[in-house]
Amino acid sequence: MRAPTIEEIDELVGPATPHFAFQLRARIEELLTGLPADNPVRLHGEQQMALLERLGHASSKADEGSRESRGRLGWETIPSSSPADSPLPTRR
Repeated sequence: MRAPTIEEIDELVGPATPHFAFQLRARIEELLTGLPADNPVRLHGEQQMALLERLGHASSKADEGSRESRGRLGWETIPSSSPADSPLPTRR
């Protein structure tokens, strides 16, 4: 099996949603198996795995567009309003 590329990892992560974040994280981890610790693809893949881990506890990646104000009327009734860069706390 040939080594994965950064572009291939980005293709997996690009359309990721919270619902599939952990499955994609597992797939990337599988792709990185056997790559040396200092391999640039492995380092990029590990960064993307961390993003997917956060995304799994969030409601969106929120990569684009502006954020809704937390002062918006009714905000406190939206329990899953956390983006991937500020996910809900994990249950460990």
